[in-house]
Amino acid sequence: MELTWNKNIVDNWVASQTQGRLPHAMMLTGTTGTGKRAVAAWFARKRLGLRASAMPEYPVEVPEHADLRWVTTPEDKHTIGIDQVRELVAQLSLTSYAGGGKVAVIEPADAMTASASNALLKTLEEPPGDTLLVLVVDRPGCLPATIVSRCQRLSLHVPSEDEGLAWLHSFQPGTDWRGALKDAGFAPMAAIEGLSRVDETSALTEELRAVADGRATPLKVAAKWTKLEPDFVLRWLSRQIQCCIKRTELRGTAEPSKIVSDSVLDRIDRQKLFCFLDIINRLRGQPVGSFNVQLTFECLLIDWSTQLQSLTGTE
Repeated sequence: MELTWNKNIVDNWVASQTQGRLPHAMMLTGTTGTGKRAVAAWFARKRLGLRASAMPEYPVEVPEHADLRWVTTPEDKHTIGIDQVRELVAQLSLTSYAGGGKVAVIEPADAMTASASNALLKTLEEPPGDTLLVLVVDRPGCLPATIVSRCQRLSLHVPSEDEGLAWLHSFQPGTDWRGALKDAGFAPMAAIEGLSRVDETSALTEELRAVADGRATPLKVAAKWTKLEPDFVLRWLSRQIQCCIKRTELRGTAEPSKIVSDSVLDRIDRQKLFCFLDIINRLRGQPVGSFNVQLTFECLLIDWSTQLQSLTGTE
């Protein structure tokens, strides 16, 4: 299905290609689930002269081509390492197999380690001729300014709620998408991921409640959470705290919190909720690998349980 809300990105690409003004490096940013991967695949198809639809599509099919390199995190890691980037740089220095230029996509580029980012910098400063480098980025603040400044930045926006719901109902009719879309911050692909990972999010909810009422220890739960992608957990936790804040402000209209009861929210210090949310969002802004994930989750869980147990009297 075509991602119609990305039309402005497509129009800009077509205009630049027609005028021969395509940049050597592009950075796709925007909320998780707005279609950055689909746009990157569409760019690759257009640049390499492959068959492409009028708009980026979902589900995403990464094209197979001798002049395309798509770098992502290994299955057993959360980061893109220096060896992966060095291999990419070496491949980009070679002559195009098909004679029509080369394309490299790094996804997510904000998962590069500091040494990997440094290894990429020289290629951005002196790109091989006829090469397009596309960085897919959820958190631009995690990348060095030297990387960001050398890319043309394109920001993908979140569609309106009505547009997002219409697209999701066309994608999978008969599903109640409204709640999933709200939970995903109105990003359609994030809503799809949310439903596909409902067992994981349900487990996160139960584990957080268990820590709060003393049925589980922060250390034990943190060990479980560490097995998931850090940003997946932090994004989920951020949305839960935002829901708590909205519930304290708009009790009559905001959805009930999944992680804490209204009776506790009535007594909780809203300023502490804002501080807790700020900590989570600051962590999301840190480069992957720059902090100890398990220790960080332990501290967050201890802080959360301490706050709630002081209100409920649980020891």
